[in-house]
Amino acid sequence: MATSSSRKPLSQRSLTLLLSGCLLGGQILAGCQMASQRTSDTGMDAMAPQVAETESMPVMPPPDGDIPQEVPDLSQEDYNLIRDNPFQLVRTEPLSTFALDVDSGAYSNVRRFLDDGQLPPADAVRLEEMINYFTYDYPAPDNQPFAINTELSQAPWQPQHQLLRIGIKGQEIENEALPPSNLVFLFDVSGSMNDPDKLPLLKSAFRLLVNELRPEDRVSIVVYAGAAGLVLPSTSGAEKETILAALDNLEAGGSTAGGEGIELAYQEAAENFLDNGNNRIILATDGDFNVGMSSDAELIRLIEQKREQNIFLTVLGFGTGNLKDAKMEQLANNGNGNYAYIDNILEAKKVLVTEMGGTLLTLAKDVKIQVEFNPAQVQAYRLLGYENRLLAAQDFNDDTKDAGELGAGHAVTALYEIVPVGVDSPVELPTVDDLKYQETQSNSGNFAGELLQLKLRYKPPTGDNSALITQAIANDSTPLGQASPDFRFAAAVAEFGMLLRDSPYRGESSFDQVLELAQGSKGADPEGYRSEFIQLVKTAQALKF
Repeated sequence: MATSSSRKPLSQRSLTLLLSGCLLGGQILAGCQMASQRTSDTGMDAMAPQVAETESMPVMPPPDGDIPQEVPDLSQEDYNLIRDNPFQLVRTEPLSTFALDVDSGAYSNVRRFLDDGQLPPADAVRLEEMINYFTYDYPAPDNQPFAINTELSQAPWQPQHQLLRIGIKGQEIENEALPPSNLVFLFDVSGSMNDPDKLPLLKSAFRLLVNELRPEDRVSIVVYAGAAGLVLPSTSGAEKETILAALDNLEAGGSTAGGEGIELAYQEAAENFLDNGNNRIILATDGDFNVGMSSDAELIRLIEQKREQNIFLTVLGFGTGNLKDAKMEQLANNGNGNYAYIDNILEAKKVLVTEMGGTLLTLAKDVKIQVEFNPAQVQAYRLLGYENRLLAAQDFNDDTKDAGELGAGHAVTALYEIVPVGVDSPVELPTVDDLKYQETQSNSGNFAGELLQLKLRYKPPTGDNSALITQAIANDSTPLGQASPDFRFAAAVAEFGMLLRDSPYRGESSFDQVLELAQGSKGADPEGYRSEFIQLVKTAQALKF
């Protein structure tokens, strides 16, 4: 069986030189020639034994001063500043527009902090990722890619306010029915990945995914440390022993040429592109790029250019101490992919096996929501989370604007806190002078019972023109005690996030209330995720006080 790739896999010596960086006086030695060297028509079967027979490489010792400490210096971790979305007045800002996002990295990262006996930094707590870590029982769509589900009840932390839950459910596709995949595993094997919760966990995680591959799926492995190289050319999923051998032989050492690795991975994905398949790079790293192209702006520009090839980018974060969360989330967002943080092998199973279809197959790209609130029903509103996914109102109809992606079977939840008309809110709402030239629209008659109009715009994975779904949502509120278990659990997660963030909008929130809501809405919980959440709330409560 032949492969379209003409790149040589790294030999034992080349990979060792890669890990050490092959640097002398800032120059790469001539002996450190990476897999970018070309050869012609190399057969995959000829290459496979070279990978499988490679002996385990010695771990490169870290330079003096870089020996990992028992207690990691978490000050080296990087998170973007989050300012909670404020309330908006409907009479001046009736439209709320944002890109849908199914990232879940913030929740498992918060769990990592709490399991280590520490409260997470406020900016590590992204509410939408906390909420969307969990699955909710939304009906599947019938004759279109997505189904829109809504529910309205009382906001637990601010009883005078309402809480609106919007759920978007994508079509489910069984793993056996997924189109063939052209996957490039892009692994950070630099010295910073030498800890047990990094490269060793990465290997265990990807063994799970490799075991799920089918013969029609193909995998390449690209690594980067002091430079980037090809460890395994495009190989059938039937050759599991070959893939696993290449994976097992990886060791960590050297600096971090992440930009070069990303470029090589896109080149490998393009050379093996499947016209009717799923073409995706899965980057696994702690996010610490320090050689060559390393700034966020440079990397994002590169990935924005490459996504036009319809090759998607999934980013998996690993490790403690120097986690570059902000960088990894940005790379995934701009690469038409998703971001998850792997803190243990069970999380790896959730992301790479249980949710494999959603992780690997994009159902729709540039997915946007625009909500128009009815001023006859809503005085003010605020969106919980999605702070870095907000869009201008005009971006909704602009098909050139990048937005979020949804995978097969994925469901996305968004929450709005609403101040109904006539309610004297305890929250200080913004004040805006009356407009002189604009007329206030009165939505009476046919629209009197409508709370809002919801619009969803999306593109097919390889398309350029968007489709539109529009649905009016009735002002039909249910008392909190009668709301669905999923509604109450999502509210509990949001309230927990606001407490961890010490949000100015947390109102009457308390850990006791979160526990009461979560315990009363746990439901069947076959995977134990909701039970685990309850334990995390108890841990945070103990640490907070």
